[in-house]
Amino acid sequence: MGLLFNTVINSLILSSMYILAALGFAFLFNMLRIFNLAHGAIYMIGGYIGYYFIVELGMNHWLALLLTTLLVAAFGMFLERFLFRRLKGDFNLNIMACVFVAVILQTTVNIIVGDKTMAIPSFAEGVFRTALFSVSYERLVTFAAGLFLLGAIIWFVNKTRIGLQMQAIAQHRDGAILQGIDINRVSAVAFALGCALAAIAGIFLGAYLRLSPYMGDLMLTKVVIIFMLAGAGSITGILITGLILGTLSSVLPVFISGAASDAVIIAIVIIILLIRPQGFFGYQVEM
Repeated sequence: MGLLFNTVINSLILSSMYILAALGFAFLFNMLRIFNLAHGAIYMIGGYIGYYFIVELGMNHWLALLLTTLLVAAFGMFLERFLFRRLKGDFNLNIMACVFVAVILQTTVNIIVGDKTMAIPSFAEGVFRTALFSVSYERLVTFAAGLFLLGAIIWFVNKTRIGLQMQAIAQHRDGAILQGIDINRVSAVAFALGCALAAIAGIFLGAYLRLSPYMGDLMLTKVVIIFMLAGAGSITGILITGLILGTLSSVLPVFISGAASDAVIIAIVIIILLIRPQGFFGYQVEM
């Protein structure tokens, strides 16, 4: 019973963090047609900045989370304004720019901290125990925070003015311009939001798992899998496929080794995309 409950909690935690990161990735692609290969590196940077605030400066976890989110969001706006805005319409140059940003971020962290792994101290110490199972407060807090953030993002996209403008741009960019929507302003907000979501996932998983300069590579793989399976343009699809991927990532390692479980997941994804290239809920991605 305890193993089952902990597996369920692990599935929900990983799913919520994968979905947060994948939503940020999807915002940039749907609005700007940027296939952001730097997304994993930004996720990694968020984790290390949070570690610096919490461990090196002794800052409160939640304050560090807020400051890291704002800092990485500002970095996203900087990238949009001074790099990607100048490359609009050129998919190949956008890919090169993303690779450039990813390599710079990854190399910088590698030079500063080396290859050693680190861990952000737990957001909540202790264990919740019942007669049937026990679970750490860290897991419960991470799941609750992920659930709250997902709800907040869905509300923001569907209920706020700028969220509706983001949807309008994603559906028909020229039509949005004709309606008087400031494309540059909304694009900057989308870039900031995408980077912020990646950073939040990096901090929580940095406490739940571990930090390393290459942790973003695996997250980028997971995010792209979710995005492709969901189908471009489908937020609902990302929620569902993120939950499926999080469940597979938690359940398969119980039966087979971690590396083999990742290979099995990727094989399943390849087979699905061969059968249904447009994903489950959207349309086929065309560059």
